Amino acid sequence: MNRFSYARAQSVADAVRLHHATPDAEFLASGTNLVDLMRENVMRPTAIIDITRLPLRDIEATPEGGLRIGALVTNSALAWDARVSERYPLLAEAILAGASAQIRNAATVGGNLLQRTRCLYFYDTATYCNKRAPGSGCGALDGVNRMHAILGASARCIATHPSDMCVALEALDATLHVAGRRGMRALPFDALHRLPGHTPHRETTLADEELITAVELPHEGYARHFTYLKLRDRQSYAFAFALVPVALGLRIEDGVMHTLACALGGVAHRPWRDREAEALLIGRAADDTRAIARYADAMLAQADPRPGNGFKVDLARHAIVRAFELARAHESRPLSAQARGEDSA
Repeated sequence: MNRFSYARAQSVADAVRLHHATPDAEFLASGTNLVDLMRENVMRPTAIIDITRLPLRDIEATPEGGLRIGALVTNSALAWDARVSERYPLLAEAILAGASAQIRNAATVGGNLLQRTRCLYFYDTATYCNKRAPGSGCGALDGVNRMHAILGASARCIATHPSDMCVALEALDATLHVAGRRGMRALPFDALHRLPGHTPHRETTLADEELITAVELPHEGYARHFTYLKLRDRQSYAFAFALVPVALGLRIEDGVMHTLACALGGVAHRPWRDREAEALLIGRAADDTRAIARYADAMLAQADPRPGNGFKVDLARHAIVRAFELARAHESRPLSAQARGEDSA
C-alpha cells in the first residue's frame, strides 16, 4: 500500500472541493471495495477523502411518490426498510442476493454503484490489464474468461460489473443525484456506467470530483409481479458473483403485459437492458412463451462470447425465459427464504 493523505469532509461541497484540489484522490465510505484494492496495490490513491460523516443516510418519500435514498445508506438498511421491501421488493431481493450479511451491514449504496470489476486479471498486478494500467493489454481475452462479458465488450477489455443492486436499479429506472464543482445534477441510472471501448479505465460518466449523493426510485416498483433470478456456481457467499442475474418487473392487467423492465447482470461492463426489445412485448399475453423467447433472442443478438464463456449465451437466454415464468406466477410474495439468508448453501 502506498502513502496517502487523509481528510474528513465536513459537507458535500467540502468533499467535492477536497477531491478537486488533490489529483488521484478517492472518496471513502465503508471501504469494502476500495480498501481491498489499496491493500493489493491495484488502486494507489494519493489522497483519501472520508465522507462517512456527511448527512446522506436518510430514506425519504418524494413528492412524485417514489423514494430518495441517501448514498451512505447501508445495503442492509435499504433492503430491510419496510417501504423498500413492500414497494420495491425487486431491489430488496437483489441486494440480499449479494455478498455476506457482514458486508451488507457496512457497504453503502453509493459505493455499491461504483465498485470495481472482480476480474482476476484486474486484481493481479503481475498480469496485463487495460483497466488497471491503460495500454498494457487484456489478459482475459485469451486467458481465463469464464466469468467475463458477452455483450458490449471490446478488444481492450471484457470485464463485467459485479453489482446485484445495479441490475435492479437499471430495471427500476432509478435516477442519481450527483454533486460536483458546477453544483447538483440528476443523472438517469442507465447513463452512469460506460462500456469499455478504447478507454476501459474510465468506468463511469462522472467527473473525477463528482459525488453521488442519492438514488431516487420512481413510483413504479413492480411490487406485484417481479423476480430477481441469480444464477451462479453455488449458493454461497464464496460464489457471490453471478454468472447471469436477471432483474424483471412486470405490470400485468387482464393477463396482458402493459409495462415491463428487464435487466441482465454478469454479461457486460454495466447492467444490460434493451428497451426496443421490451417494446415488442407490450400488449402481449403474459404467458406468450414464443414472444418471450423471441425477446430473449433479441436481448442476446449482439453477444460476442470468448471460448471460455460461450455457455453464457444459452444460460442468459434460458434465465430470461425462466424469470418471466417466476414473475407472472408469484404475486405480492414475501422475500424468498434465500434472500432472507435461510438457505444454508
